[in-house]
Amino acid sequence: MSEEAATVAHIDLALVDDCLERFFVVSSARAARYGRPSEELWRVLRKASLGGKRFRPRMVLTAYLGLGGDDVHAAAHVAAAYELLHTALVVHDDVIDRDWARRGQPNVAGSYRDAGTTGGLPLPTAEHRGMSAAVIAGDLALSGAPRFIESSGVTGERRGRLLELLDEAVFASAAGEMTDVDLALGVMPTVDEVLAMERAKTSVYSFEAPLQSGAVLAGAPETVVTALGAFGREIGIAYQIVDDLLGVFGDETTTGKSVLGDLREGKRTMLIAYAATTDCWPDIAPYLGDPDLTEDRAAELRATLVTCGARAAAESRIADHVALARAELSGLPYDLADRLEGLVTELVERAR
Repeated sequence: MSEEAATVAHIDLALVDDCLERFFVVSSARAARYGRPSEELWRVLRKASLGGKRFRPRMVLTAYLGLGGDDVHAAAHVAAAYELLHTALVVHDDVIDRDWARRGQPNVAGSYRDAGTTGGLPLPTAEHRGMSAAVIAGDLALSGAPRFIESSGVTGERRGRLLELLDEAVFASAAGEMTDVDLALGVMPTVDEVLAMERAKTSVYSFEAPLQSGAVLAGAPETVVTALGAFGREIGIAYQIVDDLLGVFGDETTTGKSVLGDLREGKRTMLIAYAATTDCWPDIAPYLGDPDLTEDRAAELRATLVTCGARAAAESRIADHVALARAELSGLPYDLADRLEGLVTELVERAR
């Protein structure tokens, strides 16, 4: 991406933040009519929406600007819809995973749990209160996302298509989340089952739908919208595999993510699904999912994941999906293809 394009994107991301802030200001004012509990819920939800990378809005804006779009008001609103959707899904995902923190800080559930214990509630009661608040807060964010498209100023068939894309993103993510829950409980899934789950759970709402929404908003032909969906699918799958690799082999100081968490949880990633098909599996299985896994034992598991070929298999799949994503760029306008090539380069560098 050129320096000029990066500057424009930065300015438009600030407009997205403005849209979100206005949404929370108006919602908090509405909440005041229902009393302090409602006001507090919106305060905590707003806090949960802060600090992200605004990745999904970037996808909307990348496609929109790359296709010559110039209605920054409409683009910021559509981008904000995907950011609020992300907040909703993250809040709900933390409930499913029984997590109490995100980015090292109490999440919605953790904030309410901690306030409850501080106020004298027994821990089980405080935890139930926290999870309940998170479910409600996530519902509020989920219901609010389409309102950004409705208030974008876009009308007619284009508005209907944008709402359909957002709805499909929610639908796919719910399907992927439910599959993720079930895959953790049954027999070890195959590599393809894991990747299909990750695509539905994350890739559709993070890459495919935002990119396509930017194209629809810009009035792009259907061939471009379809190509962006295919590009988003492939780069999204590659992104998830990179994320899984970094969860085991990454540098915590760079990623901000623990390299023990996935192993201690026993998370069934592509790495683990592949390893389960090898002769090395008996050396891995007894320690996977141990909440007290030591760094020394984790280092041994990492070495085994390398020797059994799991890491190489993951890196090979990343390369395959990156190549498929790049193949979709050939039929796109040069400026858009250039911006998306920057995204691919960013992903590849992240994997190194």
